[in-house]
Amino acid sequence: MAASWDGSNDPGSQSDDSFHFERLHIEPLYDAFVCPLTKQVMRDPVTLENGQTFEREAIEKWFKECRESGRRLVCPLTLQELRSAELNPSMALRNTIEEWTTRNEAAQLDIARRSLNMASPENETLQALKYVQYICRRSRSNKHTVRNAGLIPMIVDMLKSGSRKVRCRALETLRVVVEEDDENKELLAEGDTVRTIVKFLSNELSKEREEAVSLLYELSKSATLCGKIGSINGAILILVGMTSSNSEDLLTVGKAEETLSNLERYEANVRQMAECGRLQPLLSQLLEGPPETKLAMAGFLGELVLNNDVKVLVARTVGSSLINIMKSGNMQSREAALKALNQISSCDPSAKILIEAGILAPLVNDLFAVGPNLLPTRLKEISATILASVVNSGEDFYSISFGPDHQTLVSEDIVRNLLHLISNTGPAIECKLLQVLVGLTTSPTTVLSVVSAIKSSGATISLVQFIEAPQKDLRLASIKLLQNLSPHMGQELTDALRGSVGQLGSLIKVISENTGISEEQAAAVGLLADLPERDLGLTRQLLDEGAFVMVISRVIAIRQREIRGNRFITPFLEGLVKIVARVTYVLAEEPDAIALCRDYNLAALFIDLLQSNGLDNVQMVSATALENLSIESKNLTKLPEVPPPSYCASVFSCFSKPPVISGLCRLHRGICSLKDTFCLYVGQAVPKLVGLLDHTNVNVVEAALAALSTLIDDGVDIEQGVAILVEAEGVKPILDVLLEKRTETLRRRAVWAVERLLRTDDIACEVSADQNLSTALVDAFQHGDYRTRQTAERALKHVDKIPNFSGIFQNLG
Repeated sequence: MAASWDGSNDPGSQSDDSFHFERLHIEPLYDAFVCPLTKQVMRDPVTLENGQTFEREAIEKWFKECRESGRRLVCPLTLQELRSAELNPSMALRNTIEEWTTRNEAAQLDIARRSLNMASPENETLQALKYVQYICRRSRSNKHTVRNAGLIPMIVDMLKSGSRKVRCRALETLRVVVEEDDENKELLAEGDTVRTIVKFLSNELSKEREEAVSLLYELSKSATLCGKIGSINGAILILVGMTSSNSEDLLTVGKAEETLSNLERYEANVRQMAECGRLQPLLSQLLEGPPETKLAMAGFLGELVLNNDVKVLVARTVGSSLINIMKSGNMQSREAALKALNQISSCDPSAKILIEAGILAPLVNDLFAVGPNLLPTRLKEISATILASVVNSGEDFYSISFGPDHQTLVSEDIVRNLLHLISNTGPAIECKLLQVLVGLTTSPTTVLSVVSAIKSSGATISLVQFIEAPQKDLRLASIKLLQNLSPHMGQELTDALRGSVGQLGSLIKVISENTGISEEQAAAVGLLADLPERDLGLTRQLLDEGAFVMVISRVIAIRQREIRGNRFITPFLEGLVKIVARVTYVLAEEPDAIALCRDYNLAALFIDLLQSNGLDNVQMVSATALENLSIESKNLTKLPEVPPPSYCASVFSCFSKPPVISGLCRLHRGICSLKDTFCLYVGQAVPKLVGLLDHTNVNVVEAALAALSTLIDDGVDIEQGVAILVEAEGVKPILDVLLEKRTETLRRRAVWAVERLLRTDDIACEVSADQNLSTALVDAFQHGDYRTRQTAERALKHVDKIPNFSGIFQNLG
């Protein structure tokens, strides 16, 4: 026995185990115990009619082979022909063998027990563990023997061995010991054993991971242990990771999957799985579980943080079920459903799925309901939040109807109810409902309906008042709403801001905050920028409050990179420039506007902004502002004082000479400067404006051409203006603008400018042979509006394409 228990033979298969261990005996092995066919100790001995004894299974197989081959039934040992295949159980021998086996197994188990310690050689420990597996597989009752012998804790201790082979064998042995034995599973789960097994899941050795997950799978078959496995920190996370791993073998992945399926019986585990990204168990129980389980799962779902792809999956799977719970459940169920819907509606694709599932009607009912179905305020806030998310998903709500009356969210009654609710609830709900209106006014198909309802309900002033709200989110929502409304009701908003006390100041205060550039600041700037630029009253109020000075400083700070850029810097700068440009629209009526432009050299600032490549709106607004400043130049230019003639010159005209005055502007015939009179020629703005004439944005081209047109407008020396354009190589780009025919407005401006250029004979002579130009002028003459046709006619006369009858009539006279 001792010679055979040294582990020199480490069998690899279960049949090898039987062959090896059945030859380890404490008591002598009698020949009568051994089957002549299998050469192994018999378990169910039977006797033939000739008195020979065999293992039942072996002799039955022998008889079967005889019949199938057509041979006579003979005894395999004596080859004696048998009259009968009857098998007589040998009970006495069987009992004797069992008693002998029990004594041997007990003795061998005791030897194995002594080998299960850290001091034993590796081979002895491996052999002892293999023997435990062998006897447990031989008989289920042996598992009780192993448990009663105290071997389970000893095997668990082997998990701490420094030998990888021993650890793997110990995991494998524990799995065999607990298979189909709940008592052994309970005993194994005592203490920190399960935690130790879980640690093996993250081991770098794949064999240990495979054995550990197989053992956990066996333990997870016990409902009472599912909670304990799930309570081990990281257990479910690791198992979920194994199921999606490309580096694990299929057997390990399959066992991990089966283990998780067993663990789903415990609600807390389902929640953990959902947190780890395995949502299907939660969704399945939400769809198919009993009411209390559905409630719990909806509650879990409302607390999860989900990425957008998962939100879409959840919306598709359980969106309709959650909406049904929201419509018909008790208050507790409705709350759980609302929280879950709030979680999954914050992504545009999932919000669209919920719209298709019919979420609009119950949301609107929850917000407007009165009586017994009235939601508490905290749940109304959630409903408002969901509605805000849904509305901002980009769908066309003008065509989406709901309810028995087939209303839409922009039906006048619905918008009026929203406005009424905004004025009669707390800040949290007000903020969400304003966000609903923001979403509805973002779309061109729905904004006009909202504008109509606001005007008819007289809600403009109440909406403007939210600018002063202390809550930042509420202010932001109101400012964004007003910004969306300003293109459609700009004058009403301007009147409300000018007529209210504090709102305009609050808007300016938001813009002036030195906290970087926030979304609120960008929205506030956008709102002010979109208000009617020619409203003198608003501009004067902005001048009085020092808003322009602050805005100019912010523009300069951005240009000098003193303010760091973020995702709002472009709309912020565009709005700031547009606000500054307001002063250029009231120069003729407001002396303070001229003073501001001079004090801060705004003409130079706008010329600099012309070079803001990539910021089309900044370039367009700057060019328009320069047009306004240039128009005013002719009124600001200081005409030179001519000295009085001498006495002789006054008496004798032959002695008089016209005085020569140097330093005059060739365009305005006076004393000009960029800072004081806003002269584009002196400020060297002309080449920069010419450079914008080939811009891809037609609005930039139109603004640049309008600014250049002031050089050849009435009130200036047109001949010199044309010469300045020639020197700046601006004639051909202007002609090209006409030839491109990009928009009607641009064609009208180009025809006007070309007619002015063609008054110069040299230019007219040079381009008269250009057939393309003639065709463009003829097209404008035939298809333009009345003023464009007149201008085109004059231009065609300059190039002799139309007879100049006025000259003929003068000669005839």
